[in-house]
Amino acid sequence: MKIENKKLILIIDDEPYNIFALKLVLKSKGYAVLSSFSLADGLELLRQHERVNIVLLDMMMPDIDGYEGIAKIKGSEENYRNVPIIAVTAQAMTGDREKCLLAGADGYISKPIEIDELIPLIEKF
Repeated sequence: MKIENKKLILIIDDEPYNIFALKLVLKSKGYAVLSSFSLADGLELLRQHERVNIVLLDMMMPDIDGYEGIAKIKGSEENYRNVPIIAVTAQAMTGDREKCLLAGADGYISKPIEIDELIPLIEKF
């Protein structure tokens, strides 16, 4: 996959349909996309692809919650610790946005994802 000239986005989500739909839309907008169904595999992809520009991280993963995921990415000694993270959640409760941002996320978006909101958020970083 040729990704040198495109913004590279890593999606970490445990739902195959979410990944499929996001990949389809993001690729149609000109982005290169990597994906992982677990945080452990997502961290490995970050290690392998130093030029990941942004991570879309599902906050409700079965292997580890997104808050711990943010801490693992941002607290790492690896080169990817400064990669912006957009927290993605279906649990759009009052205070969730602030909780995600306080945990270290750089952005927040709720499911179902509105592409007209996601693209400007991605471009912000």
